[in-house]
Amino acid sequence: MNPGICALSAVPVRAEPNDRAELVTQLLFGECYQILATQGSWYQIQLAADDYVGWMDFKQHTPVSAEYYAAWSAQDHPRALDVVQAVSDATTKIPLTLGCRLPFFDGMNVRIGDKSYFYNGTATNPTAAPDTARQAALLRKTALMYLKAPYVWGGKSIFGLDCSGLCQQLYGLVGIQLPRDARQQVDHGRPVHFVTQTKPGDLAFFDNAEGRIVHVGMVLDEGQILHAHGEVRLDPLDHNGIFNRDRQKYSHQLRLIKRMLPE
Repeated sequence: MNPGICALSAVPVRAEPNDRAELVTQLLFGECYQILATQGSWYQIQLAADDYVGWMDFKQHTPVSAEYYAAWSAQDHPRALDVVQAVSDATTKIPLTLGCRLPFFDGMNVRIGDKSYFYNGTATNPTAAPDTARQAALLRKTALMYLKAPYVWGGKSIFGLDCSGLCQQLYGLVGIQLPRDARQQVDHGRPVHFVTQTKPGDLAFFDNAEGRIVHVGMVLDEGQILHAHGEVRLDPLDHNGIFNRDRQKYSHQLRLIKRMLPE
């Protein structure tokens, strides 16, 4: 095992070992991974949280011990609840954003490998007993914080993210780990048969002409859906799909709805 951790606000993970390759996902601050292979100055990695595989530049690798990696993997870590914050020590200040993990946060400090950093922002409390009403309220609150975030294919940061990255991050904030892509997320949860039966937090999935799942968004109150389409936006949702407010026409065709929160 050759584990590492993301010690920067966001690190690109690409489909191939070069800077011109497709961005398939990102590592955000505090996320662990394992190195699977090397090619030149690139590492093929597998993310610990969702098993996603891609390539990162070796210069952005921060190694950790196998013991640290095992301890990291054994628990759900608090996440930053401020849009922008920082961790710092006497010589370094590292910016981080909403949803970044805070490994081994004790209320004051986070631990990245053998280094400790001070964190003075707000954070989630994953040790609290799961409560569906509380999770739904936090989902709605944090969902609205992402409004106007720009769409970036493969992104997970509030400064650029895609539709499935948005939903994965939102659910991570309430302690539920979803897979990375919409086509994987659709296999989770329980079916909701009618739009009129949705609850805030349900995920709606949309397909293309070939029947492939190509889009996902999170249902909010009063028949609205939060999704990343050009930007993170709120649009009306009905049994046909998403009606784009700006263009005054349907942009996505509804396939099915899933409930991810426990009853």
